[in-house]
Parts: sequence; C-alpha cells; structure tokens
Amino acid sequence: MANLLFLTHRLPYPPNKGDKVRSYHLLRHLAAQHRIYLGTFIDDPDDEQHLGAVQALCAEVHASRLNPLGARLGSLVGLLRQEPLTLSYYRDAALAGWADELVHSRSVDCVLVFSSSMAQYATAFQGRLLVDFVDVDSAKWTDYAAARRWPLSWLYRREGRTLLAYEREVAGRAARSFFATEKEAAMFRALAPESSGRVDALCNGVDADYFRPQPGLASPFEPGEIPLVFTGAMDYWPNVDAVCWFAREMLPALRRAWPAVRLHIVGRSPAPAVRELAGDSIRVSGTVPDVRPYLQHAAVVVAPLRLARGIQNKVLEAMAMARPVVAAAVCVEAIDAQAGAHLIAAAEPDDYVREIDALLRAPQVAAALGRAGRERVLQAYGWEAQLRPLDRHLGPQAKPPAADLLFT
Repeated sequence: MANLLFLTHRLPYPPNKGDKVRSYHLLRHLAAQHRIYLGTFIDDPDDEQHLGAVQALCAEVHASRLNPLGARLGSLVGLLRQEPLTLSYYRDAALAGWADELVHSRSVDCVLVFSSSMAQYATAFQGRLLVDFVDVDSAKWTDYAAARRWPLSWLYRREGRTLLAYEREVAGRAARSFFATEKEAAMFRALAPESSGRVDALCNGVDADYFRPQPGLASPFEPGEIPLVFTGAMDYWPNVDAVCWFAREMLPALRRAWPAVRLHIVGRSPAPAVRELAGDSIRVSGTVPDVRPYLQHAAVVVAPLRLARGIQNKVLEAMAMARPVVAAAVCVEAIDAQAGAHLIAAAEPDDYVREIDALLRAPQVAAALGRAGRERVLQAYGWEAQLRPLDRHLGPQAKPPAADLLFT
C-alpha cells in the first residue's frame, strides 16, 4: 500500500458529468489498493452533501470551495502574469498550503494530478509525478477560438498557446502522462516531442452493471411521442453548441418526416441558450435523479458534438443501455467500436437526418444496433480493465522517473 496524493479540479462525486465520471472511477481504483490524500475543489453547492462519500474512500480530504463567477473574474490576473487563465482560475492558497504541508510531513510515494491545472499544487513534491491530462485542453481552446469572434477569439487563442506551454512543462516533469484516447495521446506526442516517450493512453470506461437495460424502468416520455435524447452537463459549451446546432439544422427536417419526434435535452445547469430552445418539439429537463430511464426509452440517442473530441461518456453510457446511437464521427473514431455495426457516425446535418430517419423506419435494425453496442461496451470498456495499466506506475515498487526516461 502506497501513500498517494490525488489532486483533481472538481470533487470526484457524484459521477454525473464526464470529468467526474473519470475521476470518480480513478479514485475508487486507487483507494482499493492505496492510502489516498485528496486535494480538490467544490464548485457546485449541491456537491457539499456528497463530501462524506468521498471522505469514506480517503485517508484525508482537503476540499476548497470555488465560486465559478469569482474564479472567472480572478482568472484575469493570468493576463498580467503571462500565464494561462486556467491556472489563475484554480489557484487557492489554502489548498496550496495543505498540499505543501502534506508532502513535507508525510511519506507521499506518488502524486497523481488530474487535469493540468492541478499540477501547480505538486511543485513541492520531488518524487514520482503522474499526470492525467484527460484531453489536450490547449487544443480545445484553440478550437474554441475558431468558433468565436474577437475579443473572445483572441483570448481563447492566447489560452491555447499559453496552456500548451504549461502542459509541456508539466509533462516534462512527469514520470508518465496519460490521455483518455490514443488519438489525444498521439496529438500531444506531436505537440510535445520532448516527452513523447512518456505519454500513454488511459481510456475511459463505463459501469455496465449500472448502465444496463432494466424492464422495470418507467418511461419519462409522453405516450405517442418519438423521443430523441441528448445527455450531458448543459452549461458545457460543446454540449450547448451541439443541441443548438441540432435544433436549428436537423430537428426541423426530422419533424417534417416524423411529426411526433421530440428532442429531450437531459442534464444539469442548462445555459440560457439551451433553456430558450424549450417548446413543443424540445424538452429541457435540467437535473434529473436518474438519467437511465431517458436513455432506455429513447428511440435514438444523439451526440452531434462539433467542439469535443475523444471518448464521450454519454456515448458509452447510451451504448451500455443498448440504445441506438448517432454520434459525431470524430467521437465515434475515438471509440474501439465499428461505425455502422455498434453505433452510427455522422458529420453534416444531412448525415444525421438520414441516419436517424433510417433507424426510425427500421426499429428492429435500431434494436439490433443497440444490442451490438452494449456487447461492444462489455467487451472493451470495463473500468477496471481500462485503469489496470496505471498500477505499474504507482507506489514504492514503481521505477523511479530516471528509469522511465532510460527505458521507454
């Protein structure tokens, strides 16, 4: 058993959005074998009630409270410091003091950083540093810049540039860096060639015992409607863009062919642009106690993401529920599954309309696609199998950083 300092930018419970799903399963995996000291933030007052569930898995937890609006304003200090705004956003003196005191007073064997912004709390640690970048966040900001007007385009482009420099610095210090897909890992190897020999993919999984078809789950939909379902945190810009694009470019054509079609947007904290979509053809649920009934009774689950890459938990969860999924081609490419056999890939609005229409016209084909998708999830995406490669880099038995450099 090793003493591990786990630093994550958001309380890893409940697992109700993409990053928290990954960090929660990482925490569970680590806690099964090691003593965990968790440094994190609570950025949603609703998460306060779940602090005890996290403390039960850890030897010690330091959770700093973060007000998103205040942190957003405070992050502008990064402009003066010539640093990424992301670092300023997550800067907290109390968390820094706790982490420094911990590494000086305890025998910490390893630090695992979840999200590059949390690496600033591991500067006092001289031992084995592992970093789960999840995605190449700097590339995301650069992509966002292309979709925004000045001055946001300038600000996002700056964030992409400065964050990449920081990501490279962090990866240079790390014994190992991980990304959620091989595609993201390959991108970072190209962007940071000096660290390419110490970059691996550590893919996402899905809890297929939880996300499974259950005959007793009552439908949340009205009789006679044909529900299309999108799930996700609805204050996350790529999700907001996805549903607004679908509502504008795809839904009208589908409604002309299928008047009973209705898009259900299911997820916490819907942004104003999402709430404005609500009407007869679109339902915006906000937070729901359980997303599974919405998935299980969906005619088709859609994921028309234009500004997100990599493995999407929402897609894996829908596949695990044995539902037919039509998702962005760039997200399908990241999944170890065959487009057309396990789920459907689309890129342009006409693609989505054609593929969804075909599934609605052939319910037996749609059901078979859903069953094949679940089988693929069971074969390839159990969390324990996905996280097991991390184990050899943990604890006192792991090779020292210098050995990694010599033998990779």
